[in-house]
Amino acid sequence: MAENRRRMACDRESVFRVLADGWLYPVWVVGASRMREVDENWPAAGSKLHHSFGVWPVLIDDSTSVLEWDPPRRAVLQARGWPIGEARVTIEAATREDGCEVRIIEHPATGPATLIPSFLIDPMLKWRNSETLRRLAYVAERRWDEA
Repeated sequence: MAENRRRMACDRESVFRVLADGWLYPVWVVGASRMREVDENWPAAGSKLHHSFGVWPVLIDDSTSVLEWDPPRRAVLQARGWPIGEARVTIEAATREDGCEVRIIEHPATGPATLIPSFLIDPMLKWRNSETLRRLAYVAERRWDEA
C-alpha cells in the first residue's frame, strides 16, 4: 500500500470540486491520457469515468468507478487499468491552518499487479502519486481562487 501526502494552499472544498469534475481527470491523474465519457451522475457512488491511459498509439480504454463519495473529506475510487489490473485509490482531505492536507492511498486490488510484492510496486506508486498530488494541487489552488 503506497501512501502520499501533500499540503495544499486551498480548502478541502476546492480539492473536491476538482475531483467532482470528471473531465479534469487526465489533468491531475498521471497516466490518464484522455476522457471519453463521464457518467451523468458523477461522482455519485457507482458512477464511472471512461478514460484512456497510455501514450498514442498505444492507448487502452478503461474506466474508474466511485466506491465512496463523502466530500470534502473522502473519496474512494476503483481505477481499472487492464491488463495490469485494478487499483483501490482513497483520497482524503483534512483542514490545516494554511489550507488542507491531501492524502492518497493506493494499492492493487485485482489482477496481475496483486502478484507483485509491495516492496517493488509501492515505490512506483509513491513516485506516480507524488506527481498526481502535485498536479491536483496546481488545479485546486488556482482554478477556484476567485470562487
